[in-house]
Amino acid sequence: MVSKDPAGGGADIDAVLQTALQRLALLAEATDALSSTLDGALALRRLCQVLLPQLGDWCAADLLDEHGHPHRVVVAHWDRLPTAHLEGPLPAVPEDSPDPLARVLRGAGPLLVDPSAAAAADDPSDLHAAQRALFSQLNAHSVVIAPLRARRQVLGALTLARSGEAFALTENDLALVEDVAHRTALAVDNSRLYTSVQSTAEQLQRALLPALPRLGPLEVAARYTPARAVAEVGGDWYDCFRLPDGSTALIIGDVTGHDLPAAVTMGQLRNMLRALVCDRLEPPGDILRRLDTIAHTLYGGHTATCINARLDTGADSGWHLHFANAGHPPPLLVTHDGDTLYLTTGHSILLGIEPDAPRPSSSHALPPASTLLLYTDGLIERPGEDIDRGLSRLRQHAAALTREPLHVFCDELLSGCAHGSNDDIALLAVRLPHPP
Repeated sequence: MVSKDPAGGGADIDAVLQTALQRLALLAEATDALSSTLDGALALRRLCQVLLPQLGDWCAADLLDEHGHPHRVVVAHWDRLPTAHLEGPLPAVPEDSPDPLARVLRGAGPLLVDPSAAAAADDPSDLHAAQRALFSQLNAHSVVIAPLRARRQVLGALTLARSGEAFALTENDLALVEDVAHRTALAVDNSRLYTSVQSTAEQLQRALLPALPRLGPLEVAARYTPARAVAEVGGDWYDCFRLPDGSTALIIGDVTGHDLPAAVTMGQLRNMLRALVCDRLEPPGDILRRLDTIAHTLYGGHTATCINARLDTGADSGWHLHFANAGHPPPLLVTHDGDTLYLTTGHSILLGIEPDAPRPSSSHALPPASTLLLYTDGLIERPGEDIDRGLSRLRQHAAALTREPLHVFCDELLSGCAHGSNDDIALLAVRLPHPP
């Protein structure tokens, strides 16, 4: 409680404290808005909603791309006037322009700007012309432009303007705007780092996946979507290749974990399984047992699920699937008429737990023109949802898509079933030919 003296000094102290508290509250709201999303453009729009009308009538945010080209990402008015036409690419930043925005983007600031004086400056640059037009449309009478700096680099600029009968911005506002700009720059930098790391993780994952071969009468398609979490390099993989005897190997697996070791283990298992499948024409379960023994010896401590399958034609000229399943979700068979069947035989525990565990194999005749789908658990699992519901959802979507082209079948399955998944997803689909 602040005591007030007869001269009114206490009232002045109260006013100063009130102003300080308001500014702290504004900074807290701005920080919450910036930290509420990793989408840089969305964070800037939310920031403008917080700053207006407390700090200005107008707010604009400009960002420099990786080549140093400026882009006006956001222009906002406190009364929600239309501003989309003011956003978009800006002219290049001249090295010698005295324009306040050009100076800030080169590292100066924060600057208190008189729009009339700035517009009258002798500056032939296109950026100055764009700023002059902006100030005219905003009808601004006072402006503060602050640099967005992070890691000793200028990422862009934050502009706040007042117009009409609003009190003019003054030197006293520069420190507050600079503080807001500093927090904004950190949010923009974090957003860019997030995007960069996420892109690198996805590129690494995709680089580990094989190109699909041409398989004559068989159609084959595969899809992979990364986990939504940043830097999560998943352990999901698929594989498909022609074997020496003319049959086709179909493999899908999922190494436990979402990190670089999981991705490395995935690559090792995939290559070992490729070699075993090509070298030994044994039942798929026996090959999985060999794989488990080798992996336990060389790379103990990791677990994985896997389906190892071989597709060929039998003496009856029909198609047959020979497969073994080590703890993986069951393959889904969809006939041309839309009947569906999960192939639940040939099942054993996942890899990496008990190398000597029995690995049974199973065989199943596949009808002509049917579609076989192998997939990882991200396609059917949702947080807090029973797995049977996910299996039922996949069955229904696949039945409805059975006569669609195979690439449409895969894309629509992901669209219909992947929503809400937190895991990466791999799927491999094979469609058999129609009978002659």
